[in-house]
This record gives sequence, structure tokens and C-alpha cells, in this order.
Amino acid sequence: MQYNPLLADVQENPYPYYSYLRRHAPVYWMESLQAWAISRYTDVDSAIRDPYSFSSSGFITTIFGDLNPVPEVPWMLDLDPPEHTRLRKLVNKAFTPRLIGSLKTHIREIAGSLIKEIQGRGEFDLVHDFSTPLPVIVIAELLGIEPQRREDFKRWSNDVGESANRPTDETELLRIRTSVNAMRTYLQEMIAQRRTEPREDLITALVQAEEAHRILSSGEIFALCALLLLAGNETTTNLIGNAVLILLDRPQLLVQLRNNQSLIPPFIEEVLRFETPIQNTLRQTTRAVEVAGTTIPVGARVLLLNASANRDEAQFLQPDQFDLTRNPNSHLSFGYGIHYCLGAELARLEARVALETLLFECPLFTRKTKELERIKVLNLRGPQALPLVFET
Repeated sequence: MQYNPLLADVQENPYPYYSYLRRHAPVYWMESLQAWAISRYTDVDSAIRDPYSFSSSGFITTIFGDLNPVPEVPWMLDLDPPEHTRLRKLVNKAFTPRLIGSLKTHIREIAGSLIKEIQGRGEFDLVHDFSTPLPVIVIAELLGIEPQRREDFKRWSNDVGESANRPTDETELLRIRTSVNAMRTYLQEMIAQRRTEPREDLITALVQAEEAHRILSSGEIFALCALLLLAGNETTTNLIGNAVLILLDRPQLLVQLRNNQSLIPPFIEEVLRFETPIQNTLRQTTRAVEVAGTTIPVGARVLLLNASANRDEAQFLQPDQFDLTRNPNSHLSFGYGIHYCLGAELARLEARVALETLLFECPLFTRKTKELERIKVLNLRGPQALPLVFET
């Protein structure tokens, strides 16, 4: 069986391919990407825990190519210790658990207002009307974006994500570059302004963060804003979309959650394992490494298939079954160690509030059609659209 994550059949349902790889080719050479794929839980987990052998350097360049929205400085995803350690410490001073926890009430208000906008209709699209705008608005307000620029911010967010698809159409390329340049100009002006006129927002906190007498440069802050746009929005949007799909396909599970709201957090963890929003991450070897009996040479690109690891029979009992009671649930959806997802707790919070709003404040709904188009991006999994109709 050939595994190529760019093929439509693989993107539609990658899990049979993952199963084959784990059983027959746990370290697999992908000619199409000129990279190795690692698929077993133990091996993926070991690679994540060893940034000195599996470097993050070059991740953004590989994803974006010459469409990298921040080419002048490395993104945090591209860095290894000690530079990554410095940057992460500074970011942690601004992006604190206390800050995330304080957002719950406001996220609920945003989710409620989005539901109110669609309640008067007979139908809505979950992705377009709810799961996409919710994290975009949250990130925009967290950064301090003015409300009147929210639509611009949403468009910029979409275009940063679209640039990862490496489009070749010249008109599309021009549109994306124009959009990203507009975002760059706006955010750089905001960063400069916050240095002289601080406010209660994340950009101000990033400007003021200091570690060992060093602060973040304007380029580093802009790269972090772009990272929040790309990773924060896409992860949450796909997590919510996958969660609703799972509930609609399992009516009995939907009834369980409606009857017991406390089941939502473990439900979210099982969604993260079962339908991992970010299916893989890229690394590069700094030395020759032996994995599952195969030697991966120095300087090789490696695709860590965390979504495959999350379905590994050696780690999870009946991994292809959705199990609300799964405990422990040691999925690798947010990574581990120094590259553990910065926005993991924010994504969990947004997903929880989103599901509570949809299940308890929204009229009952069903799928409008059984047809489903999934997003076509190398490392993401979620619905491109999810039309829903209100029950009468």
C-alpha cells in the first residue's frame, strides 16, 4: 500500500494507511515528499521527546516555501534549544494559564452571540458560521485587534492558512501575498504603538516580556502572532468540527452529553485522539538515527504521524473505537516537551465552551446532507464545510 499524504484518498480516510504502516512499514520512505514517515506510538513519542536528534529547524520553510509570511526571523516552531528556550520563556511570561482561564466568560459570550445570529435561520454551516469565527474572534481580541478590523483579521487568518497549501495559480499567489503584507503592516504598527502606549492585551504583554535582560524583537512578536493565527485558529476550528461530526454520527453519545455536561472534557480528549486535528509534524534529523530497525540518515526530513500514533493498537485498547470512558488517554495531539502546543489549553477551553453552547443553548440540529468535503491540507483534518438544519 502506497502512503502519500497529498493524495485525495489518503486525506479522505488516512486511518487504513496508518494501520498498514504501523504493521508493515513503521519507518516508511515517501518519495513524493522526500521524507520518512514514522507511525508507531512509541517511535513518534520518542522522537518528540528528543529535539536534539529530531530538530524542528526548517519546519516552516517546508510548509510555506517562499510564501512564508515571516521570512526575516525564525518561527518558534523552527527553533531548537537554546534559542527556543529563550523564546518560549518570554512567551510563557505573556501567555499564562491565568490569562487563558480569565477568557472563559468572554468566550462564552462570543459563542452565544454567534448562535444568536444563526437561530433565526432554518439552517447554518457550522464551519463558516461558528467554528471558524469563534477562535478568530478570540485570538483577535486576545491580541488587541480593534473590533472594526475583525473581518480583515479573519481574512488574513484564512490566507495565512491557505498559503500552507502552496498554491501555484498566479492570481491566488498575488492575493495571498497582498493579504499577508496588509496583516504585516497592521500588526507591526500595533507592536510599535504598544511599546509607547501599552494596553491590556497579549501584544502589550509580549512587548513587555523580558528574560535575562532580553526582550522579543518586533519580528519575533509578529511571527508569534502569525503562529497564533495559523495554529490557534485551525486547531480549534477542526477540533470543533470533528467533535460535532462524531456526535451527529453517534446519536446515543449525543444524548449522553446532553444529559451529563461533565462528560464534555473527556469527550474532547477522545476527539483529539480519535480525529486528531493536526495529523503530523515535521522534523529533521541531526544525526543518523535508528528507528524500528531502520536507519534514518543525518539531515533527513521526518514526518511524525501523531494521528497514527493515536490509533496504535500497542498503546490504546480498540483504538478505532470512540470510547468516552478511555482512561488514561495519553494522546500525542498537542505534542510533548519543549514543543508542547502553546495554545493547547486555549483550544480545549474554546472547544468546551463551543460544545456547551451548541448542546445547551442552540436548537436541536441535524446534518443537511451526508456528503462531506474535508479540508485539503497536508497536516490538517476537519470538515471544509458542515451544513446543518434545525429540527422542527
